Amino acid sequence: MKERTFLKIIDPVKDKMYRMALRLLTSKEAAEDATQEVILKLWSRKEKIKHYANIEAFAMTVTKNYCLDQLKSKQNSHLRIVHQNYQNHGPSLQSEVELNDEMDWLQKIVENLPEQQKMIFQLRDIEQYDYEEIAEIMEMNQTAIRVALSRARKAIRENLIKKHNYGIR
Repeated sequence: MKERTFLKIIDPVKDKMYRMALRLLTSKEAAEDATQEVILKLWSRKEKIKHYANIEAFAMTVTKNYCLDQLKSKQNSHLRIVHQNYQNHGPSLQSEVELNDEMDWLQKIVENLPEQQKMIFQLRDIEQYDYEEIAEIMEMNQTAIRVALSRARKAIRENLIKKHNYGIR
């Protein structure tokens, strides 16, 4: 496989790889490094890569595994999932503070989810992957993905209700 062909395959996927790395590693520099390392790994496997049915799922799986390995090596147990696509269209200061508080609270709730539920929630509700793609990336069947996502959403919902109904019977 030539470099040009490889780049045509990887170019549409590299932004998704970066976003996943950023969500897992929480630092832009670490995410950029991880993305570069994964692209180098994929380049070293360039002859095998064309045999995969879904190259995007393979690239995302390699990215996920690389980032998890990095986290294990640093003993960092705090994965953050932050929705980076939020844009502020000039709300009042109070609503901005409330929104930031709500996002912080949501982030804390998501951080306390089991690792598997956290990843599935990230891929489905934030990255908007299909169940089939998540099943490939997570190496699980679709039913298990749906169950884990349902449990994650339920836990998030219950924690948010508990927070908002604090002091109310």
